[in-house]
Amino acid sequence: MENKYLKLKEEPIKKLLLEFSLPAILGMLVNALYNIVDRIYIGNIHEIGKAAITGVGVTFPVMILSLAFALLIGLGGSTNISLFLGKGDIKKSEKYLGSMCLLSIIVGIILSFLTIYFMNSYIEILGASPDTKQFAMEYLEIVAYGFPIFILGYSLNSAVRSDGNPKIAMITLLLGAITNIILDPILIFGLNLGVKGAAIATISSQFVSTLWTFFYFISRYSGIKLHFKNIKTDFTTFKSIITIGTGPFILQIASSFITFLFNSTFKVFGGDIQIGAMTIVNSINSMILMPIFGINQGLQPILGFNYGAKHYSRVKEAFYLAIKGATIISILGFTLVHIASVPIIRIFTTDPELLSATKTGIKLFTLMLPFIGFQSVATIYFQAVGKHRMTTFLSLIRQIIFLVPLIIGLSRVWGAIGVWIAVPCSDFLSVIVTAILTKKEIKNLKKLELKKN
Repeated sequence: MENKYLKLKEEPIKKLLLEFSLPAILGMLVNALYNIVDRIYIGNIHEIGKAAITGVGVTFPVMILSLAFALLIGLGGSTNISLFLGKGDIKKSEKYLGSMCLLSIIVGIILSFLTIYFMNSYIEILGASPDTKQFAMEYLEIVAYGFPIFILGYSLNSAVRSDGNPKIAMITLLLGAITNIILDPILIFGLNLGVKGAAIATISSQFVSTLWTFFYFISRYSGIKLHFKNIKTDFTTFKSIITIGTGPFILQIASSFITFLFNSTFKVFGGDIQIGAMTIVNSINSMILMPIFGINQGLQPILGFNYGAKHYSRVKEAFYLAIKGATIISILGFTLVHIASVPIIRIFTTDPELLSATKTGIKLFTLMLPFIGFQSVATIYFQAVGKHRMTTFLSLIRQIIFLVPLIIGLSRVWGAIGVWIAVPCSDFLSVIVTAILTKKEIKNLKKLELKKN
């Protein structure tokens, strides 16, 4: 068992980061692709495509909310697993694995119930118009039933990476993506189910991914095992998972609120066209950011294990390498979006009005993209080493403290254009704050290293 985790503390950092990040990057790209494929198919449904893609876009705050709970449990639990594996405590890691499973199911069931029960009450508040409400409800009602499976699958896959098997984690995402890509055209067009078909394809793919990870942890290939005795209520373990996962959770909750704020503000200043444009921009932007999230996922177990083992020089080296890789990806994404925006947008829609609004929006939305890689990696660093308060703070400054007043203020001055401009302005301010805090943390790492020596 020791040999399984030996590479985390002895293998060269560059090789280790590539080994962990490349499968995660590929998996995240495919994962983003299958979400985007949904929107491409939906946007091209004959006659109703423009209204349908806007309707699905209206549901994003709820979808992001489900991801927030998945991150809360998945990253909170997997960080604890990495830290205890670094300390050589396998039994404690297995205890966290069992607690993650139970907590995921409980939270997923509650979220499904609340979403379905109150759907009629809040779907219009989210920004649905009479033309798009039907499609929003058709999609969300079906997807909501899959929340327990989605949260459990995401949590288990995070634990797979902490267990030192990034390739298995990648295969998990590939299985889900391939299932969704195959089912989408069959259900949407072949069986003429439209938006409902896309929703059924989504929850089916999530079920396949979750089943795969479950069998991994009861197989001989995993280092830590999923034991039935560990799937029990343990409030101390729950508290530790929630405490460390709070930062990413708040980031996603903030993202859900921001998406709602975008939709409601655009409803006033631009209508369904601007909401549809934001749906497409989010899809393209997520495709660019997924490789960065893949680096973060590969980085998290390396940072957590080595920080727990007090190998601070390796922590610092991995952090610097991840920043370099994320920055390169950010710059390449920025260049692609600003050179080839129209051909990319045409994949989602050929409607002239929607295409024009999306083109303007994406160029403004991504103005600070070259610096987002650094900000993202810095946030995951604090989360991986257990500094949840700093993660929470960095999450809040970008998504709430800066962005909310900017959206409200600039929209009053420049209308829809002001909403788009608010994003790079918020990114600029948050990058400055992140740089200051990161510089301070690097000094702290050096002190810890000197103290150890």
